[in-house]
Amino acid sequence: MNTVFKPGRCLFIAMAALILLTGCERDTRDLQQWVQQELRTPGGEIDPIPPIRSPETVVYDAFDLRDPFQRRVAQADAEEEAEDGQEAVSGVRPDLDRPREFLEGFPLDTLAMVGTLEMEGTNFALIRDNERVVHRVSEGAYMGTNHGRVTRVRDDRVELVELFEDPRGGWVERRTQVMLTD
Repeated sequence: MNTVFKPGRCLFIAMAALILLTGCERDTRDLQQWVQQELRTPGGEIDPIPPIRSPETVVYDAFDLRDPFQRRVAQADAEEEAEDGQEAVSGVRPDLDRPREFLEGFPLDTLAMVGTLEMEGTNFALIRDNERVVHRVSEGAYMGTNHGRVTRVRDDRVELVELFEDPRGGWVERRTQVMLTD
């Protein structure tokens, strides 16, 4: 490639660079005065943190139909097995008629314990969801997508019992915990 030196082109590039560099220089005295004035202004009081409110629970009740957001229990399979002379599936079952709690919408591995709180003799765990919102949880509350019921709140963890459906339509309990994060 043969490069030819053209003085007009170099002059044009030099002028464009000069214009761009001139545009970068700004008078910032007004900004500096405003910052100094704001620094001299005394700070006001900070409003207290608002109390933690639990979200409103909405019950699905459309024309006595099954809630489409709830998993079905394989009850028909259990009844068919009982008719065939085999033992029907029994044991623990989730209460599918109870209103779902807010933290049941999050997988358990996306929830993190960030602290504890004791109010009026009740221990609460502070649980942060994957949207970085902190919720109060006490014994008997539900969290996680596998019908996880809180059995105990300790200083360093929340103990739960989750329910999993087995291939025969029965339910199996599994103990798990959410540990306090650093």
